[in-house]
Amino acid sequence: MKLSHFQFNLPKELLAEFPAENRDESRLMVIDRQKQTIEHKMFKDVINYFDDGDVLILNNTKVFPARLYGNKEKTGARIEVFLLRELNSEQRLWDVLVDPARKIRIGNKLYFGDDDSLVAEVIDNTTSRGRTLRFLYDGSYEEFRNKLTELGETPIPKYINREVTAEDAERYQTIYAKEEGAVAAPTAGLHFSKHLLKKLEIKGINFAEVTLHVGLGTFNPVEVEDLSKHKMDSEELIIKQEACDIVNAAKIAKKRICAVGTTSMRAIESSVSSQNTLNPFEGWTNKFIFPPHDFSIANCMITNFHTPKSTLLMMISAFCGHDLMKRAYEEAIKEGYKFYSYGDAMLII
Repeated sequence: MKLSHFQFNLPKELLAEFPAENRDESRLMVIDRQKQTIEHKMFKDVINYFDDGDVLILNNTKVFPARLYGNKEKTGARIEVFLLRELNSEQRLWDVLVDPARKIRIGNKLYFGDDDSLVAEVIDNTTSRGRTLRFLYDGSYEEFRNKLTELGETPIPKYINREVTAEDAERYQTIYAKEEGAVAAPTAGLHFSKHLLKKLEIKGINFAEVTLHVGLGTFNPVEVEDLSKHKMDSEELIIKQEACDIVNAAKIAKKRICAVGTTSMRAIESSVSSQNTLNPFEGWTNKFIFPPHDFSIANCMITNFHTPKSTLLMMISAFCGHDLMKRAYEEAIKEGYKFYSYGDAMLII
């Protein structure tokens, strides 16, 4: 498969600017790989495709308010700082992206907040927009982290062309988010309401939680025609024994094991034993899944509709089969499904 196989024309009006009024009331396209059929449902109907003993694998990462706005010393120019990851908690070193990048050089200082109580010094260049910052703050580590939370805003994706609202802080977060560390939400999970999760639990569906801290690299468009040459950014991954036990028991019992989102799928595919069971894992993964790929754990997945040339689309092609995926996407565009983070969902069985 080549990059050009993943190009399609996506009408701008199909990019979802706002979430559905209720989490579980977005639309759901159901794709049956065996029957090669496509059905149109509501997300809450997802419960009808699962039975007692089936498993949903959830990514419980929590998005932190990663987007800050500071002012450059002397000029006062407004600079966006996007926190990517903490490099050293003692020295308060962070990997960030800055915009506009051309104005930001090593040695520059940035001031944050109305009272300039938080200062950052640029100590290194990492990529064209990437910098390493050392934060200077007069307080304990906990107070410093609280200050970042207070000054930061929800990092809704760049394509959403509007101001961040108070609602985004709640809606750009899954209701089962626990472990802080992502700079983007695992968006397939945004469709689950508390009520729907409760109904699934009552029906006997089990939940296995994994933690993959979603980085911005997930959304980097692929730029090489030969997919095997694309390099994924590494993301932190934790899979505990408890999750492995739930998944592996379901595998033995031949149950439906559903990865909720591309991040959950990437997580489990990063830690497969030689017997094709799920192993515990703590570390970093840069797994890139593209066709052809044999999936070892999940036999079902829930995902959103993705943008052209994205690594996410390539994973769906590998799982769904390229021709069926193309058919589904053509139908989604024709039927006016909403794409991307706040968009509609797809269940592939």
